[in-house]
Amino acid sequence: MGPAPTVAVIDYGMGNLRSVAKAVEAAGGAVRIVTKPDEITSAAGLVLPGVGALADCITALKAGGLDQAVREWIRADRPFLGVCLGLQALFDFSEEADTQGLGIFPGRVVRFKVPAGLKIPHMGWNTVRFTQPGSPLTVGLAPEGEAFYFVHSYHCVPADPSLVLAECEYGGRFTAAIARGRCFATQFHPEKSQAKGLQLYRNFVAVAAKA
Repeated sequence: MGPAPTVAVIDYGMGNLRSVAKAVEAAGGAVRIVTKPDEITSAAGLVLPGVGALADCITALKAGGLDQAVREWIRADRPFLGVCLGLQALFDFSEEADTQGLGIFPGRVVRFKVPAGLKIPHMGWNTVRFTQPGSPLTVGLAPEGEAFYFVHSYHCVPADPSLVLAECEYGGRFTAAIARGRCFATQFHPEKSQAKGLQLYRNFVAVAAKA
């Protein structure tokens, strides 16, 4: 076993920072909480957590210059994990308050349109189907039927279907996770998803360790 890889977790003043940091530590990563771009540079992996309103997330990232830092990190194919808003922020546009995202991947974030009887937000445990066989993020997880914890009213619609890593059903199929190279992002919260979520964090830390 080599030294634990340093994983930078972005603190932009909102989100599930503490629970994500604890999960990364439990998965074998050495956590560094960061608020400025120059604190990210020497890390092996980068995590963008988030709960709340996407517009506030984007505003806060821009205020600290972290929006461009995230773009450059992903462009360089360095290990990245977005969680919840950290997924939605990567796309061009969200219907939530007509928010412009970071534009890293083409696509939109849209509000759920569900049949009567299904509540919005989509909240609680739901099973996913992984669609990229052999992804390093899904090592030790079943291709279909693993349950993760969700809390969201909006979901991502990538323009490129090959970006999709996992799908879930809630009044229709939606994107539950994406992957491209060493960039990963989940709509669900692995840090709230018990053993399976911790396995996903372990897998991300393993990717960072090889960076």
